[in-house]
Amino acid sequence: MQIGSIQLKNNLFLAPMAGVTDRPFRQLCKNFGAGLTVSEMVSSNPNLRNHYRTQLKSNHSGETEPRVVQILGTNPKQMAAAAHYNADQGAQIIDINMGCPAKKVCAVAAGSALLKDEALVGKILDAVVQAVKLPVTLKIRTGWDTENRNALKISKIAEESGVSALTIHGRTRACRFSGNAEYDTIKKIKAQSRIPIIANGDINSVQKAKAVLDYTQADAVMIGRAAQGQPWIFTEINHYLNHGELLPPVPLAEKQITLQQHLEALYLFYGDKMGVQIARKHINWYFNPIGLIPNTLKHKINQALVPTEQMHWVNNAFELFSD
Repeated sequence: MQIGSIQLKNNLFLAPMAGVTDRPFRQLCKNFGAGLTVSEMVSSNPNLRNHYRTQLKSNHSGETEPRVVQILGTNPKQMAAAAHYNADQGAQIIDINMGCPAKKVCAVAAGSALLKDEALVGKILDAVVQAVKLPVTLKIRTGWDTENRNALKISKIAEESGVSALTIHGRTRACRFSGNAEYDTIKKIKAQSRIPIIANGDINSVQKAKAVLDYTQADAVMIGRAAQGQPWIFTEINHYLNHGELLPPVPLAEKQITLQQHLEALYLFYGDKMGVQIARKHINWYFNPIGLIPNTLKHKINQALVPTEQMHWVNNAFELFSD
């Protein structure tokens, strides 16, 4: 799998997810075999460039290559400037967000709302590709709604602009995350495309990853929500694709060690106060498939003010499920 001049170790990608794919989580997924991970979306608004949260989103210090920054916006000049700035900061691939269905994003005609304006899509892509010498990738949905699936047209515009790869989430903007993703559109685009196509949407198991790759003939799959609380899914999918067999379930002790390492990375990256706050959702994701934590213990985990306290109660929770 190759994007532009960058060779990847495999075709399993971690999807960009707001509030989730920070540097600690990206690196963790890479450690478990993700061939590529993408940052949280970063606004192209230059007034936000030095904001603390913006800088955290694009922080790739010490992260395993390749380093991918996703940018968001509607102004071609601002998008080009944002791409150039992030390239200077160490990004190796610039990804453009035209897939986010969030209301606050679409309200300013960004994200998947851009699919309504094909001319503007072309201007943005042209501007960004010309602004940097790095590979530029694009993430889209199949269209605005089920009556307006124009992903095939957008894919042609992307190819003509010099985009190096295209990720397609198998839902329209109107679908948000409801219903089932469809892969017919992705299959159709792949059959006519000259650039790598990455399939995204509802890829939540090793079998589903194989089935989507086989059906769409996509070059890669992008995994989002299924990686939350189970970053080892990349190891499991990679093994299944290469050997045709399932790995045994991850032992509870290994899950505990992984969560401990994840929490330590969060505390170090964000600092104690912010780290314990952000850790709460990740802890919940890890325990969802393991079992319900008693409310009293969950309260102690969520109300912890310092890392040592939170880690103590998390370890107590694991003891409830050990043999």
